[in-house]
Amino acid sequence: MANILVVDDELGIRDLLSEILNDEGHSVDLAENATQAREARNASSYDLVLLDIWMPDTDGVSLLKEWATAGQLTMPVIMMSGHATIDTAVEATRIGAQSFLEKPITLQKLLKAVEQGLAKAGSAPAPAASAPTVYVERRDMGGSDLPASAAVPSMVAPLSSRAGLHDAALSAHQGFDLDRPLREARDGFEKAYFEFHLAREGGSMTRVAEKTGLERTHLYRKLRQLGVDLGRNKRNG
Repeated sequence: MANILVVDDELGIRDLLSEILNDEGHSVDLAENATQAREARNASSYDLVLLDIWMPDTDGVSLLKEWATAGQLTMPVIMMSGHATIDTAVEATRIGAQSFLEKPITLQKLLKAVEQGLAKAGSAPAPAASAPTVYVERRDMGGSDLPASAAVPSMVAPLSSRAGLHDAALSAHQGFDLDRPLREARDGFEKAYFEFHLAREGGSMTRVAEKTGLERTHLYRKLRQLGVDLGRNKRNG
C-alpha cells in the first residue's frame, strides 16, 4: 500500500481519484490547492503525488519548483491538466515531474502511471487488473441506468450454488419480494446483483466494472445510490 497525495482544485476529480486509488489499496490524502498541498507535504512523506497544473492560488509547476528548490521533491510527481501546452509539460518534466497525464484521464493510463511512479519509488504494488476505459472529466459525473437485467429466477440459482462467496451474501438474497412497486423491486434486484459480483470478485471495483460492463464512474455512482456497502466484501490483506 502506498501513501499518495492528490492535488486538484475540482472536488469531483479529487473524490473520484481518491475512490479509485483507495480501491487499489492505497492510502490517499487530498488537497484542493497549493496551500493545502504544502501543508500536507510538510506534515507527511508521500510515495507519489498527483498534481494538477492549473489551480487558483499557485499553479502546479510553480509548486513543483518550490519542492525541488527546498529539497522536498523526494517522491515521484505526476502532473495533470486539461489545458497545458507541450512546453508546460516539458518544463514540469525538466523540474522533476516523472510524467504528465492529460485530462480527461483514462483509468488505464492513470493506473499505469501510478504503477510506474511507485516502481520508481521502490514501492510498486502488484499490477492492476485490466479494466475498461473510464474518463476523469472536468464536468458533472453523470450516471446511466443499467441495461435490462436477466429475469430474477435465473439469478437465484447461481447465488445459492456459487462457491467461495461470503455467507452474508448467500443468505440475504435467496429470493425477491415481487409484491411491491416496480422501482423498489428493480432496486432490490440490482443491489443483490452488484453485491453478488462484489463478493465473487473480493470487492475489486476494477474487476466488477469489467464484469458488468459499466464505466467505473457510473459503477461507483450506482453503488452509492443503491446503498451497497463497498467495504464489506473486500479481501483482507
